[in-house]
Amino acid sequence: MRSFEELIAEALAADVTGWGFGWLDGRASEQRPGWGYARLLAERWRGVGSALDLDTGGGEVVAEAPTLPERMTVTESWPPNLARASALLGPRGVEVVATEAGAPLPFPDGSFELVTSRHPVAPDWPEIHRVLAPGGHYLGQHVGPASAFELIEFFLGPLERERLARDPTFETAAARAAGLEILDLRTARCRIEIRDVGAVVWLLRKCVWWVPDFSVEQYGDRLRELDRSMRSGTPFVAHSTRHLLEARRADG
Repeated sequence: MRSFEELIAEALAADVTGWGFGWLDGRASEQRPGWGYARLLAERWRGVGSALDLDTGGGEVVAEAPTLPERMTVTESWPPNLARASALLGPRGVEVVATEAGAPLPFPDGSFELVTSRHPVAPDWPEIHRVLAPGGHYLGQHVGPASAFELIEFFLGPLERERLARDPTFETAAARAAGLEILDLRTARCRIEIRDVGAVVWLLRKCVWWVPDFSVEQYGDRLRELDRSMRSGTPFVAHSTRHLLEARRADG
């Protein structure tokens, strides 16, 4: 294995835009939920004429689908991801729309038969209900509670209150309050293995909300501790939590 300094330098120089995680191949691994979200999306998109994908990142998930609806729209708020999504999806005729966090969606009522989102930042259920056509569906794979907290708390210490966030019970209650009928809810806990300290740095640069004040300088001692453990052949193990949520706008 290369030196600590070489691994850190490589991770700091690497691109972290978009939602692809290919840079981690061979350095970290994560189990996937058994429901196969990308496959489910592809199946649903084949059966509708209009769809909206929220918080699309760099458009990677949408780009995987072999067939898209006649009207396919995605939203993204982070400019680097927006540019990436435009370059990736524009040639396929996808409408890429810039949005602001917390602002209403820039679409008329009842615009889409299907609304989707993979790992939304904060689902705005009233807006999702509003832009769905009567009888339309929402399908999302959400990050669950305390996801990757073994790694986060390694740097920040215990976060008891934060562990309660993203509970699917609360999310389904909020969706129902907005007028949506819950059709399906599945949960999964998936093993993550991280095998070198560069992968840790890259992840914390990409997922900036995990350790908001992260820098190599500030957390150098903790990074060196991880590096020593990984060099002995012990990967760092954490767990991601996910839930699949499907809902329907039944009014109309």
